Amino acid sequence: MKIVSIVGARPEFIQAAPVSRALRNQHQEILVHTGQHYDYLMSQAFFDELDIPVPDYNLGVGSGSHARQTAQILASLEEVLLKERPDLVIVRGDTNSTLAGALAASKLHIPSAHIEAGERSYDRRMPEEINRLVADCLADVHFCASRQALERLACEGIGDCVHWVGDVMLDALLYNRPIARRKSDALARLGLEPGAYVLLTVHRAANTDDSRRLQQIVDALNRTT
Repeated sequence: MKIVSIVGARPEFIQAAPVSRALRNQHQEILVHTGQHYDYLMSQAFFDELDIPVPDYNLGVGSGSHARQTAQILASLEEVLLKERPDLVIVRGDTNSTLAGALAASKLHIPSAHIEAGERSYDRRMPEEINRLVADCLADVHFCASRQALERLACEGIGDCVHWVGDVMLDALLYNRPIARRKSDALARLGLEPGAYVLLTVHRAANTDDSRRLQQIVDALNRTT
């Protein structure tokens, strides 16, 4: 089977690593990097560290508004899909690359599979939520990380070709954890002691763009550390 596998952002690179290893044992995978994330630390570092195959295509879309970025990916992906004529398109997660990939495949009548299907925040102000909803609506096959995801899809009337396969992010973690333990020098480089630090990501716009909410997060951290 010939499969076009679409990635564009950090979570998708991590997900692609274990999936590509499994796919390439029996199938032909064409890896397409949309270029949604593009600087070294946001993109190439993951390919280098996680031993992800070199993309067959890099669309190089770069930054832009949601509409402009999605439109550029959609137009470029259409050309790739018309040229490659795959049997299946794989999209993953909830990025603009996910949305564009699902749309491009659907309009060309190519079956698509959505990895990490059925995830929901129930907040349609989040662009990621719209991307998930559209990808799940268009997908022919849904791969879910949890039983709860299956239940969410069932509530939306999606019950065919839905599979609970587990979390490929966990697969990536388990595969790379022993490698990280051998190679990583992050604690020494940053002067940190095991168990004596907290790593926190607060990257959602709903948290960082609202000064009151961000202050509440900081206050809560100060109370617990």
